[in-house]
Amino acid sequence: MSKGKAKASKKKKKSASDRKQAFMKLVLSDTCAVCKTPCARGTQYWERMQEPGAIGKGIPCPLTKTYH
Repeated sequence: MSKGKAKASKKKKKSASDRKQAFMKLVLSDTCAVCKTPCARGTQYWERMQEPGAIGKGIPCPLTKTYH
């Protein structure tokens, strides 16, 4: 008599809705101006907003990254 092999357990794959997603807050140029650790993207945005008539909606700040 031969011994049977145990069945391999299947690993459950995480669906797209189960994965954690990174979120960043949108900040305006005034926030970038007083930031203690300025990033290149924030500095460029702040410089663009200093031009007369510039309209900005904000940029995502990597310092405010959270996972949900």
